Amino acid sequence: MNLKRSASSLVLSAIISSPLHAQFQRDDTPSESGAMPPKTWVDKDTGHRVWRVSDEPNSGAFYFNVNAFTPDGKQMVYNSPGGIRVLELETMTTKMLVPNLPLPADAPTPSADGRGRGFGAMARTIVVGHKTNSIFFTRMEPNTRTNAVYKADTNSGEIRKLIDLPRGVSIGSVNADETLGVGTYNEADCPGGDPNAPNAFVPRAGGFGAFGGPQDAQTSAPGAAPNRNTANPALGGANVQSDDKGQMMERRLAARIPVVLFTIRLEPGSGQKAGYIKPLLHSTDWIGHLLFSPTDPNLLMYCHEGMWQKVDRIWLIHTDGTQNTLIHRRTMVMEIAGHEFWGLDGKTIWYDWQFPKGEDFFVAGYDLANGKRTAYHLQRNEWSIHFNLTRDLDLFCGDGGDSGQVAQAPDGEWIELFRPQMIGGTEGALNSPDFWQPGVFHSEHLVNMKHHNYRAEPNPRFSADKKYVFFTSNMFGRSYVFAAEVAKATDTHDAVSTPELATKYNPIMPTPTTTEK
Repeated sequence: MNLKRSASSLVLSAIISSPLHAQFQRDDTPSESGAMPPKTWVDKDTGHRVWRVSDEPNSGAFYFNVNAFTPDGKQMVYNSPGGIRVLELETMTTKMLVPNLPLPADAPTPSADGRGRGFGAMARTIVVGHKTNSIFFTRMEPNTRTNAVYKADTNSGEIRKLIDLPRGVSIGSVNADETLGVGTYNEADCPGGDPNAPNAFVPRAGGFGAFGGPQDAQTSAPGAAPNRNTANPALGGANVQSDDKGQMMERRLAARIPVVLFTIRLEPGSGQKAGYIKPLLHSTDWIGHLLFSPTDPNLLMYCHEGMWQKVDRIWLIHTDGTQNTLIHRRTMVMEIAGHEFWGLDGKTIWYDWQFPKGEDFFVAGYDLANGKRTAYHLQRNEWSIHFNLTRDLDLFCGDGGDSGQVAQAPDGEWIELFRPQMIGGTEGALNSPDFWQPGVFHSEHLVNMKHHNYRAEPNPRFSADKKYVFFTSNMFGRSYVFAAEVAKATDTHDAVSTPELATKYNPIMPTPTTTEK
């Protein structure tokens, strides 16, 4: 992988004076100043080079635990306001893959809070395939308003429609052999009980998924005011956290809505036609974060959503509905575990473990083959909203967090690189296969994120060759995808304070998040 430099890209653009927009207003100008942010610089606080790899204001990378890389490791897919784009990692050039469709003539006019802005037009990414160089996405047909699942080849650009989805049904992940999708639906939306019957899904008062159901948990709870940040994310891209997220989570968890976890066939197989729905689990828990194993097509990880101290969060289940297994069982009041993600080889599961909440911090690992548990300890300032790793587990990364996050870190606003080290027992130390195996992270700052508004999550991930950590940031007032070089820069002629640089393009100072954790 090679990042091409041009002399002009290293020179800061002239700062154009213009009226400042509201902090949370959607805007497609390049920055708050109106000027395009620089392409690259060296962060003088860390000594690492940073690259802006996307050019579209309000573009953003995927959520941290959703695969964004093609199986050959040569491409990364990301979202932009105009559609789904592909980054060629060798040249760091991008291309449009799936453009958004034009709005139909009778589409709702976007209101002041942004509602209706994507009606019948936006392609919603699901995941990059683990078997083929392809991106799976859903899109509502503008004329029929039928939601369908598509597969786009990231090399040829060919787009193939796989299945139509029943009304009110969506999927959140695709399995390793690309034959199954997975999702949830409210039982009340399928009153006959058989999801494969003709016209099985019937909207209720309030529509599909009403009262904060699994399809629209943040916006459909009764009495809730429209959420400006959910409907109209000014910080760009996905994963902007709403002010009332904690309240929403409490309402949704308390509702105990009966839901069904299901798989749906994307390709014919096992004697079933494409579109066949198989219920796996009936539950009144709030089920989310659906993540198929990257290697085992029959294994799914999911979570019980809600405030982490109130739920048993991390679960595994097989696609035949068997072996529904809790992965982390707490032993302390206020112990929490969450933001789970797969090891890239599918052999391990990793997650944020706090023992207890907000006081002591670990990145915990679980080995599926032997049940071995590993716990890497973190200092308060090293804690991150999300963590990620390399295939061989020799490096981890994190996206930090501001003082309003659960760790309340006074100096936690960094993209971090972690080198793990196991702590071996002394001679004669008692050990057992049931014991946690301890370790520690040695941290190194990659990017100073003090001008990033953590209401939008950076969601870090490594490139396959471990040369870069990709993340999303709104430090310039609009979000872009960035890459930080893992190795220290040798040419530092353009070293500059990242927060000071960002302030020139975005004078609005970020404030700590206040969402209940």
